Amino acid sequence: MDWHGKTVGFALTGSHCTFEEVMPQIQRFVDLGAKVIPIASNTLMTTDTRFGTSQEWQKQLKDITGNDIISTIVEAEPLGPSKLLDILVIAPCTGNTTSKLANALTESPVLMAAKAQMRNQRPLVIAISTNDGLGLNAANIAKLLVTKNIYFVPFGQDAPEVKANSLVSRMDLIEATCEAALQGKQLQPLLIERFNY
Repeated sequence: MDWHGKTVGFALTGSHCTFEEVMPQIQRFVDLGAKVIPIASNTLMTTDTRFGTSQEWQKQLKDITGNDIISTIVEAEPLGPSKLLDILVIAPCTGNTTSKLANALTESPVLMAAKAQMRNQRPLVIAISTNDGLGLNAANIAKLLVTKNIYFVPFGQDAPEVKANSLVSRMDLIEATCEAALQGKQLQPLLIERFNY
């Protein structure tokens, strides 16, 4: 697909262990000609983990996209009226964010951006990464699966022997999912094997 002239919102939430998988996907959109607007949760903006520091991830986002990070609700709110984004990706999308989105809570820049995108009836693509996707969060995922204009990056159990409820999307399928979403289609198959071992 030719992404020239398209603006992609790319929002990251606190599943730090998947950031390394996600960054090349952001780069892919840039390489294909898209303008990418980075959006980050408070967790990414403030938390250092064994997977990297907040400053390192912020720098990488800015270097790849060439744009400042939207990191507050106030900064994200204009995305609705401006209709800036052709498509919005939340990757990784934690169980916490999934739960709040499914229950119409807007208390982060990522969720405000999602609300803006849904207001404009434009595609929202979710790449989940949650330890309780087959637990209590299964109900929230189910609500979003049947919500108009929401599409999922194909996902599966990443470590069923040790974390039976954990689900993670195939991050390398983000661009293909977005291409399908812009045509009003869900990339198939949706449920895949995704073992890390």
